[in-house]
Amino acid sequence: MMKLVLFFLSFAFSSALLAQEPIKIACVGNSITQGPGRDHPDSYPLQMQAILGDTYEVKNFGVSGRTLLRKGDFPYWNEPQFQEVKDFAPDILVIMLGTNDSKPQNWAHSSEFKQDYLDMISEFKANMPKDGKVYVIMPVPVTKDNFGITADVMNNEQRMMIIDIVKSSGSEMIDLYTPLMDKADLLPDGVHPNTEGLGIMAATVARAIRL
Repeated sequence: MMKLVLFFLSFAFSSALLAQEPIKIACVGNSITQGPGRDHPDSYPLQMQAILGDTYEVKNFGVSGRTLLRKGDFPYWNEPQFQEVKDFAPDILVIMLGTNDSKPQNWAHSSEFKQDYLDMISEFKANMPKDGKVYVIMPVPVTKDNFGITADVMNNEQRMMIIDIVKSSGSEMIDLYTPLMDKADLLPDGVHPNTEGLGIMAATVARAIRL
């Protein structure tokens, strides 16, 4: 009789696991997140989906050329993806913005970068579960100035600000700067990782999420 009871309890537990909804991950960012396309398997979010498996649902909300700064030339705030992230109500938010903010016309508003970042995190968290997690990405290095993106701002000034933002927001940080710091060959244009570089990003983020 006891064996029969244990069998049914085990079956019920297994069925509950199978019925469990996947953990939703929203990846917010610019062209480095968007990659070759939001639905392209080489983009880092979809490479991460392949690593994490079916217990997770990873969505790519990257939009090329967008800024974190509200006063930037192309703010992420104004994109439909901003609302789509809220509607998705992710369990986990991964946000990597700032690269386009380093352009001179945008970094002229650098004094507002921290508060704009904190406000964006707050807006997204309002639509997440109470136990939802936010990961702020330390962006990949810029190995040479290109597209108006400034290596000195990205690799020095902004990095220090992001550390402060992580502490102030109670978020967790994932460092993508260090894994690609000495791999300039994986950033052919100095800004955008190639497929191998995107794979390193995916593996690093997936590892942090699984911890």
